[in-house]
Amino acid sequence: MCSIFQITCDGALFNRCLDCFLGKAAYIRNLQDNLVALETELGNLIAIKNDLMRRVDDDERKQMIRLERVQRWISRVDAVKTEADQFIGDRSQEIEKLCVGGYCSKNCRSSYKFGKQVAKKLQDVKTLIAEGVFEAVATEVVAERAPEPVADKRPIEPTIVGLQSQLEQVWRCLVEESVGIIGLYGMGGVGKTTLLTHINNKFLESQNNFDCVIWVVVSKDLRLEKIQEDIGKKIGLSDDSWKNKSFEEKAVDILQRLGEKRFVLLLDDLWERVDLTKVGVPLPSAQNTTSKVVFTTRSIGVCGSMRARPVKVACLSEKQAWELFRENVGEETIESDHEIVELAQTVAKECGGLPLALITIGRSMAYRKKAEQWRRAIEELRRSASEFAGLGKEVYPLLKFSYDSLQNETIRSCFLYCCLYPEDYGILKWDLIDCWIGEGFLGESDRFGAENQGYDILDTLVRACLLEEVEDDEVKMHDVVRDMAIWITCEIEKEKRNFLVCAGEGLKEAPDVKRWENVRRLSLMQNQIETLSEVPTCPHLLTLFLDFNENLNMIADGFFQLMPSLKVLKMSNCVNLTLKLPLGMSKLGSLELLDVSHTGIRELPEELKLLVNLKCLTLRWTFELNKIPRQLISNSSRLRVLRMLGTGLLNFHQASEDSVLFGGGEVLIQELLGLKYLEVLELTLGSYHALQILLSSNKLKSCIRSLFLQLAGDATSIVDATAFTDLNHLNELYINKGFELEELKIDYTEIVRKRREPFVFRSLHHVTIWRCAKLKDSTFLVFAPNLKSLVLRNCHAMEEIISVGKFSEVPEMMRHMSPFENLQRLHVEDLPDLKSIHWKPLPFTHLKEMGVRACDQLEKLPLDSSSAKERKFVIRGEADWWNRLQWEDEATQIAFRSCFQPYS
Repeated sequence: MCSIFQITCDGALFNRCLDCFLGKAAYIRNLQDNLVALETELGNLIAIKNDLMRRVDDDERKQMIRLERVQRWISRVDAVKTEADQFIGDRSQEIEKLCVGGYCSKNCRSSYKFGKQVAKKLQDVKTLIAEGVFEAVATEVVAERAPEPVADKRPIEPTIVGLQSQLEQVWRCLVEESVGIIGLYGMGGVGKTTLLTHINNKFLESQNNFDCVIWVVVSKDLRLEKIQEDIGKKIGLSDDSWKNKSFEEKAVDILQRLGEKRFVLLLDDLWERVDLTKVGVPLPSAQNTTSKVVFTTRSIGVCGSMRARPVKVACLSEKQAWELFRENVGEETIESDHEIVELAQTVAKECGGLPLALITIGRSMAYRKKAEQWRRAIEELRRSASEFAGLGKEVYPLLKFSYDSLQNETIRSCFLYCCLYPEDYGILKWDLIDCWIGEGFLGESDRFGAENQGYDILDTLVRACLLEEVEDDEVKMHDVVRDMAIWITCEIEKEKRNFLVCAGEGLKEAPDVKRWENVRRLSLMQNQIETLSEVPTCPHLLTLFLDFNENLNMIADGFFQLMPSLKVLKMSNCVNLTLKLPLGMSKLGSLELLDVSHTGIRELPEELKLLVNLKCLTLRWTFELNKIPRQLISNSSRLRVLRMLGTGLLNFHQASEDSVLFGGGEVLIQELLGLKYLEVLELTLGSYHALQILLSSNKLKSCIRSLFLQLAGDATSIVDATAFTDLNHLNELYINKGFELEELKIDYTEIVRKRREPFVFRSLHHVTIWRCAKLKDSTFLVFAPNLKSLVLRNCHAMEEIISVGKFSEVPEMMRHMSPFENLQRLHVEDLPDLKSIHWKPLPFTHLKEMGVRACDQLEKLPLDSSSAKERKFVIRGEADWWNRLQWEDEATQIAFRSCFQPYS
């Protein structure tokens, strides 16, 4: 018996099955051709990608960033290539599976799967080519200019001991829309500014939605105008026209500009509420969640008045404090004696976790490698701490330890003297030493010995972290250290020192003169006092600072008549102080230092001849002074220091015959020749003849520190600069209005013969030459290895700063000299013929700023790739000039592009 099965099939179904079979067979049949095509098309795609990458790399060297769509296309190409390479690599073994002339396979399922993947990848490659992404970017742009950094990076120690959790807390507040203003509060020296600095720098390291971060130092002397200036600089409102606007107009501009940005305003050191709306800052609110304000303060009350979320910056834990203290003492000292580790931990505990104290005391102990020294330190710390109450118990005794650890009473007196200056004030070192000498702190009999002692003391105070070095020639006091110094003078040693410090307090009137009676040192510096109308009785007063009272226009006659002990009187930068000094100054029989620099006084009174003990007279930049009575200088027989740089410039050639300024300085020099004890001289001369008289005196040449030559009206065409080589202490040189001056001549052969070494201007740090229309070069500066600043203006014939031609005559030992090794600032302006600064590239190791304006023929700077290595300086100039500059190579051009800042 059999069964018969009959299968019927619909025609459409049959066709679909056939198509499916044939399609799958096609993946096998076309495998070899598809592999060849895949390899070919992949090569085309990679060639296109390589062409594109060359353009991208070129743009990125120009500080641009690649477009996102370009990066996505490149990433897809890389992924496809990786997969395609795998298929091409497996080609041989897959083709071996084929049979029947490639139409069938020994393993149909495997070959079908592989063939389908190859076909798919081939289509992916064709799609990437066909998409045309590369065509669009190749014909348009592949990158866009990198945005300006959201914040200016601020220098900070890399460690952030104990502050990491607070940094994270504040950062969370900054990204919360509900928090607009944040107040970081805590005691002085606890690390608020350090924390704020890390917040500032974190904006450069983290993704955020803010357009700009603005840093402003406020300090105790609150000035809304300064806050406006700092904000304006950051948001591009700092040209001259804006500076001349009123306070209210500036506020409108700031409001409009900031209203268009997501910004963060960082305010350091608030002592009271700041009305930011007056400044023009749109305050964060429920309606304005696009901006933030973060500030530091010592008072939680300020946080309340600013409606801020308070964040306490607390002292460090015991573990954190030990880590910070150990870091500042150094492992070598900690491990130098087995007892020191335990003793050092005790000292660290005595610091109470205050970072400033840990750092200050840690560094002061850094080289004390005997256990007994550490025991004495613990005793002193504990003894001081028991003497004070309130704030004194927590902060000042710790800081006072560094003060007590100073080697002698002289250094301690010099340190306390610094608190007479305002907060955040850059104190000129030489000016401070002048005062120390005037007070009698420095006991050396000769001026140079006393100055050296002064600089040694400054170095000691900087190393002890009681002063901070701002520049080579400036120091400043940390706010908390200054407060501690004032506290010492008022509370600890008030019987011996009697300080009254009102510096930078915004006073419009002087304090009641009754408070002055027992004072020895009084500072009314940097206030807004307009008149001193009362006559104080100050029998013990030794120092009086009136500097920077710019509104001061009247001092009563007799004001100084009851100050018989006064030794130091400073009235500099009282710009409204004009005409004569007050009568009665003849009573200042003990006065040793008188400073009226940067004032508008026009004559010195005859009675100054009676200041028989005057040793230092400073008249720097008294432009309008035209009368110094004859014999006033020569009668000052004890005068050791005379500073007259820029004196009488506006009236130099109109001085009357009864003034020592008459005749361009010849009369003055004759009087100076009679000063037996003169050691420091800063001089302004109005003629070449006066200069020759000066250079003929070995005595005066040994005294010269600063020289200002105003040669207007002088027919001299050549000045022999070789003669300047005898000015061994020349620090500043100014040459102005040398209309006929064609050359500052240097006899190289004579220099080498006489000195046997080329660097003859070793003390020369600052040179300014302007309005010398015929001067062709300033090649003599090649012999000034320590030059720090050079300013050249309105020298219309100058073609080179250092002349190449003159070097052909130079002896072999001098041909390889590299000038400007210590130069920090270079500014050239209105030198229309200037073609070269120097004939070859220079390293500019210390350069901070280069400014070029109206020097259209200067087409190349002395910079190359080695100049760019780790150099961070600013180059200012007009944009058109910058774009025309020629460079050694493209890499150098790219390296310096970020240094350029166009003039407004």
